[in-house]
Formats: sequence, C-alpha cells, structure tokens
Amino acid sequence: MSDTGSEAWEGVDRLVAGDADALERSTEAALRPSSLQEFVGQESVREQLSLVLTAAVARGNAADHVLLSGPPGLGKTTLAMIVAGELGAALRLTSGPAIQHAGDLAAILSSLEAGDVLFIDEIHRLARPVEEMLYLAMEDFRVDVVVGKGPGATSIPLTLPGFTVVGATTRAGLLPAPLRDRFGFTAHLDFYSPQELLRIVDRSAGKLGFTITPDAAAEIASRSRGTPRIANRLLRRVRDYAEVHGDGDGTLASARAALEMYEVDERGLDRLDRAVLTAICTRFAGGPVGLSTLAVAVGEEAETVEAVVEPFLVREGLITRTARGRVATAEAFAHIGVKGGASGTSRLFE
Repeated sequence: MSDTGSEAWEGVDRLVAGDADALERSTEAALRPSSLQEFVGQESVREQLSLVLTAAVARGNAADHVLLSGPPGLGKTTLAMIVAGELGAALRLTSGPAIQHAGDLAAILSSLEAGDVLFIDEIHRLARPVEEMLYLAMEDFRVDVVVGKGPGATSIPLTLPGFTVVGATTRAGLLPAPLRDRFGFTAHLDFYSPQELLRIVDRSAGKLGFTITPDAAAEIASRSRGTPRIANRLLRRVRDYAEVHGDGDGTLASARAALEMYEVDERGLDRLDRAVLTAICTRFAGGPVGLSTLAVAVGEEAETVEAVVEPFLVREGLITRTARGRVATAEAFAHIGVKGGASGTSRLFE
C-alpha cells in the first residue's frame, strides 16, 4: 500500500475536535453508545437501520450500503461504529479528503475482507476519479486497476469480497446522483430534543462517574444546541469546574457558573454566535449584510460563519438569509439587549 493509501485510513482523530488532546479523544470515544439499544434519539432511523442489519445478518450477507446525512455532532460516526458492531464486522475508517487518487481507494478496497464495513466521512468531498471507482466497487464489488500509461496501459479487473460502505455527509445535496443511488438505505439525522439530550447527559455522567443533579443536567441539555457532541463537551467542562471549584458534584449553581465561564448563554449561543449577532444588529443596523463582509467584521473565515454559526442562528429564529444578505430578527435584537430604530439604526437598551 502506498504512503498516501495508508494515510487514507487515518480518520479517527479528525472525527472529534481538532484541538482535543489524546485524553479528551479517548473520553469522547468512551461516551459513544455501542449498540442501537443504547443509542438515544433518532427513533425512526434506529428502527429502519435495525431492520436492514437484522435482515443482513439472517441472510449471512453484507448489509446494503448506508448513507447518513445531517449536521455535525448528531451521531453519524457513532452509527457507523454501531453498524459494524451489529454485523460483527471489522470497521475501516477514512474520509473523503484523505482519498486523493483512485489508487488510494483501490489500495483500501483491495485490503477489505468479506463483510467489512468501510466508513467514509465527508463522502461528498471525494474527488471525481475516486467517485467513479467507488460506483463500480459498490455496485459490482469490482475495481479496474490500470497498469501502465498511455496506449500500452492495461486494465486489470479485481474482484472484491462483499462489503458495506457507510457514508457520512453534512451536505447531502453535493453528492452526485449516481453515488447517492448506490446506497440501499439513506437516513437524515435531525437535531435532538431537550428531553433526549437530558437522557444523553445522564448516561454520559454515569459513564464518567460524575454525580449530577437533574436540574444541572437539564441546564446542560438546554444549552447544547440540539447536538449530543456539544452536550457531552459541556458536561465535561461542568465536571472540570465542579472538581476544581466545588465538591466534585454537578449542581445547578456549578453548571451555570461553568457555562458562564465558557461563554455559553442560556440559549446555547457562544462567543462567536453573539459576535455575529452583535455585528449585524449594531454595525450593520440589522442588515442585510453579505457573508464575506460579516466574516471580516467578526474576524472569522466566511466558511466558518456560514457552516458553523448561521445554521444554528437561523434555526433559533435570530437571523434570516435573504438574497441581499443576512438580516437580524427582532428576537436577535432582544437577545443581545439592543433596540432597532425605525431608521435602521440601533442603540443599547438604557
């Protein structure tokens, strides 16, 4: 296998926060549910996926290919691990950006064994030659390896054992139709309700050996933006605060103090969220303002504002996106304590 092909397997570390250290990553992994029964939320997806996997096991065949879409942090990677566990198969992890050439994918596919599960994160970012090779591999379990160059090049067909591809994407619309059509089961993961997040916080606290009161757990759940990954991260920060500044138990007071220290407000907005709202409301009189201009105003990349900040603010009803740019709603002005004047100007509440 080439060096690049070997690198294509590397993907576990980048599936959690890039700045997390080894201990943080191991803790994140320890909190993941290991079966569909343990997985909280997404009831419809769990029921449908369970049927697919149970039928495959009963037939003794590889399961149909699975496509999971949805915002980051909702459990796509966890479900891929669960798929492998339910099938009793080995899990191979890689990502779209890590597979640069068709040869990289050929090296990965040729090392698969019968029944293996290949997880491709950010599958929408695969290069076109890689996609075309994957089409054939997923449908016919075969790849054509080209040996040589020019007129003397020879295509050698390579038969593959039956395997299951689990693809994850945050932008399903970018997947070409031929690739999307080769998945036998597709599912979209939705944001979690506060009640579901409360169950996740309680479960994670138990795994961490951290005693937390029901109202403190509810406080964390309500500020987690409907996302289990954020709920688990905030839980760990509350635990740190309780151990350093308290008696080690998670009370409502320690939870609120910890979340205030980490600048997560009562609606789950963090420093960057509020910076974006404040810029729109005060510097641009409520908008509309273009994405690039807004990104410069808050000192962030436009892609970060568009992919990380905007979806949550739009879902919360704090901004709207129009053809002319981003516009703050009345609720946004109220949230940051700013009044919008009839002339489009704004001033702080007196």
